[in-house]
Amino acid sequence: MRPKHSLLCRQSTPFAVAMLALSLPIISFGQTADPQDALETVIVTASRLPASAMTLPVAWSVVDQATLERIAPQHSNQVFNRVAGAWVSRGNGQESLVSVRSPVLTGAGSCGAFMTAQDGISIRSPGFCNVNQLFDANLLQAGSVEVLKGPATVVFGSNAQHGIINVLTRSVSETPNTVSVEAGSRDYYRLSASGALDSVALAAQSSRYGGYQDASGYEQQKATLRLDHEWQEWRLKGSLEGSHLDQETAGYIRGFEAYKDDDAREENGNPEAYRNAWSGRGYLGFSRDWGAHAEIAIRPYWRSNSMTFLQHYLPWQAIESNRHQSLGLQAIANGLTGKLTWLAGIDVDHTQGSLLETQAEFFSPNQPDGVHYDYEVDADTLAGFTHLTWQLSDQWSLDGGIRLEETRYDYSNLTDSGSACAPTASACRFFRPESRKDHFTDWTGNLAISYRTDRTTVFGRVARGFRAPQTSELYRLQSGQQVADIDSETMNSAEIGLRGSLQGFSYDLAAYGMSKEDVIFQDRDRYNVSGAETTHRGIEASLSWRLSDVWSIKGNGSYARHRYDSDIQLLGSRGSIEGNDIDTAPKHFGSVQLLADFSGAGPAVSAELEWLWIAKYWLDPNNQHEYDGHELLNLRAAWEVSPGVKVTLVATNLLDKGYAERADFGFGSYRYFVGEPRSAVVGIALDF
Repeated sequence: MRPKHSLLCRQSTPFAVAMLALSLPIISFGQTADPQDALETVIVTASRLPASAMTLPVAWSVVDQATLERIAPQHSNQVFNRVAGAWVSRGNGQESLVSVRSPVLTGAGSCGAFMTAQDGISIRSPGFCNVNQLFDANLLQAGSVEVLKGPATVVFGSNAQHGIINVLTRSVSETPNTVSVEAGSRDYYRLSASGALDSVALAAQSSRYGGYQDASGYEQQKATLRLDHEWQEWRLKGSLEGSHLDQETAGYIRGFEAYKDDDAREENGNPEAYRNAWSGRGYLGFSRDWGAHAEIAIRPYWRSNSMTFLQHYLPWQAIESNRHQSLGLQAIANGLTGKLTWLAGIDVDHTQGSLLETQAEFFSPNQPDGVHYDYEVDADTLAGFTHLTWQLSDQWSLDGGIRLEETRYDYSNLTDSGSACAPTASACRFFRPESRKDHFTDWTGNLAISYRTDRTTVFGRVARGFRAPQTSELYRLQSGQQVADIDSETMNSAEIGLRGSLQGFSYDLAAYGMSKEDVIFQDRDRYNVSGAETTHRGIEASLSWRLSDVWSIKGNGSYARHRYDSDIQLLGSRGSIEGNDIDTAPKHFGSVQLLADFSGAGPAVSAELEWLWIAKYWLDPNNQHEYDGHELLNLRAAWEVSPGVKVTLVATNLLDKGYAERADFGFGSYRYFVGEPRSAVVGIALDF
């Protein structure tokens, strides 16, 4: 039996200390000026329309453009450690795994728990998601990043059941005319530039990194073209974005606490591993007023994704090539009728996708060489939704919405149906089902009530989320499974929240409980099945205090429990796991930033000291192996040498701690994604 720990025990100390430290300003916040950030923040993700973030009856976080410029992210995880309840673990190169009010999900059932979008359009088609898809987003040159936590499926549909990450491109007016060069540890270089002319803006970057493990590193290019224009009675907004990643991928290192060994940290057990990914997407939106109190908007869009990579995490090291192309349309109408604000819309998406998996060399009778899978899928999604806000009084409002969505797959197997192995194989790892069609009909809804004053909002919200099965879960089978008879996952959520500001201090607090049903997983027979249940409960806090004209402090933290809530035969488990913590789910994590800005008091110098922590977590469903967690210290500084010339410094892992970005236990051993050693990047930016 595992010992039980209270919140006051050792494992919760960093969380408790951070929350106490951040709460202390409440006692003495009368001496500083009132910050307007919390009152003036605008969110578009909640309803696809600009809305006052202060009054929204939903938990949200925003990383604004100024913060993105200060972070100058080399990897997406450097952005999301500022979002309470979100943890993006860094993999090899630009790879990552996302968690939002959830564990880090891997394997069957991992894809689709949250949506990653650009300007409200999913970066990948919902049925063809990829757990690493954040590397396609242009975070460095974004206008902001919005995170909605909890089910957001009424407005965005399948996959947004735990939340949505929405990367917003910079408007033309917000795009600076600038060129910057950065260079740093382990042969890191990045050149970026942006500029605007009339109604058009262009931002582009190119980077390369030598890697901190042997035979690792990457080259990456990204570009964003933005259009903002008015034509007669129409408002036009569009974006065209592309990215390319050419990566030498490093594998896990193995062995108990191997990340603490300086020599082991540099090892790469899979120097042959690679990942090559291309992505492109674009949209052109048309909006105009409709009468005196209404508006219509239409957005056709296009997306294209392709990726080839070596499956280095599997001993037989097959090569996977996947691609899909989409055409879609988003259309909404919204207006105000008396005290009722209404929104109605339709979403249409058509995607053509394919997957090819091959293995060059024979490994065993159950993992033979040759073609493992070769199939195509046509996917169609049609959805209609509506959302209403009824202003009951000056302080009280009631929000509700509902969505109905139909997903259809037309799957064509392009190779022989059945086992990819010889008849003598005992348990072939690759089984190709016959060509078939599948469809899923799902509904979702939410209801919220809120009370607000000029500086405070209190809300309660219930919501239902869902995600349809992904194509790989349906058609990429193993061990003789002829048909994956699985249902859409559903999740019921309830949360309460409180946010406000007072004389230099702002706060955003939330508590939630979520129950997920029909969870898709891979059982002990390696079948893709559904029917599991999990529960997710937690509290989140984001706090900010402006100490003076120079000094300010910000921080966030979350405490959560993610559990298996049914007795399932999960691959890798032994015996009953009901009631166990889900693996790769730290109970608490967060970050604190101390900022100093001297630009108004003399030298044009600013700096930020950041402390972040990840608590211990289990590495297996039986809760027998664990990772101890880690703490890191980072520094960022900027000096405006002269008007239009800025020098920056980003130093990470100042104490040079050996740690793991992510850990698990598989194939009988501890496995670690090694954290980057102490690093520094110096940059210079020129405005013109």
